[in-house]
Amino acid sequence: MKKAAQLLNDLKQKKYAPIYFLVGEQETFFVDQISKYIEDNVLSEEEKGFNQTILYGRDVSMAEVIEAAKRYPMMAEYQVIIVREAQDLARQIDQLEAYAKQPQHSTILVFNYKYKKPDGRKKGIKAVKKGGVYYETARIYENQVPDWIVQTLAQHQYSIDPKGSSMLVEFLGSNLSKIYKELEKLMQILPQGSRITPEAIEENIGISKDFNNFELTNAIGVKDEVKAFRIINYFVQNPKNNPLPFTVGVLFSYFEKLLIFHSLKDKSNTNVAKQLGVHPFFTKDYFTAGKNYPLKKVSQAIALLRDLDVKSKGVDAGSIPDGDLLKSFLVQVMRG
Repeated sequence: MKKAAQLLNDLKQKKYAPIYFLVGEQETFFVDQISKYIEDNVLSEEEKGFNQTILYGRDVSMAEVIEAAKRYPMMAEYQVIIVREAQDLARQIDQLEAYAKQPQHSTILVFNYKYKKPDGRKKGIKAVKKGGVYYETARIYENQVPDWIVQTLAQHQYSIDPKGSSMLVEFLGSNLSKIYKELEKLMQILPQGSRITPEAIEENIGISKDFNNFELTNAIGVKDEVKAFRIINYFVQNPKNNPLPFTVGVLFSYFEKLLIFHSLKDKSNTNVAKQLGVHPFFTKDYFTAGKNYPLKKVSQAIALLRDLDVKSKGVDAGSIPDGDLLKSFLVQVMRG
């Protein structure tokens, strides 16, 4: 994420490279973001007509891409060529070697290479790394996403409640493209400088601030059985947005963090937040849950969740409704 921010900062300062080879094997958001910035901002609207070309890897050969890149711009300082679906040119990558060694510096050539990773041993890739910018998006984990949300909103003069960012991650996972679309929606609705609250998310995105997996784990942590069962009843009535396998995954992650919590010798807030991969705001919840669920109880909960996971997928569950499976788990864990 830091490398993407640096690349965008360089682009904003008009520090251009002749080649950008952007790779997103699992996470494509930054590939799209960097490519879109180049597409929208390098050339003026008047210059784009003659000097901006969008190509698709499935429709062109690498030879055609290189031929286009060697042309000079018309009445502009640069020409921009963006190759989408560049992964379809994987077998022709080595043809890029000669051009990458002596690129046309009035051309900004952008490759969007998604859902695959190019072979780094290829001569073409090695040449790009020396003569241009090779950027590969690392896998983004869910515990990294809340900080990214905070940083992204801060760039637009917005802030967000920790619970609000947790709601977005819980509902959308680590898919940055989906999260960014929802953030854009909120920024269009709320005035600049606003703090995005759980209420604003519920009202404008449709994620319930009271009936979600985040609130369920909170209720379990403090042993609020009434609240936990109320949330489960809501899940039963809204199964499309609250599938049992997803809830089981969230619960497993929660008790796994409790297992790590119990293993820590250094239980300072800073170290707990770091080791669990949570916002420091939420460390107090794990101290409370740690008291309510000693190590033996946490191990039992994880074993029960493994059994629940199998049953949630229809194995040895018979005709037991999902809600009853989840309630049975809660009774065994919370009343023990």
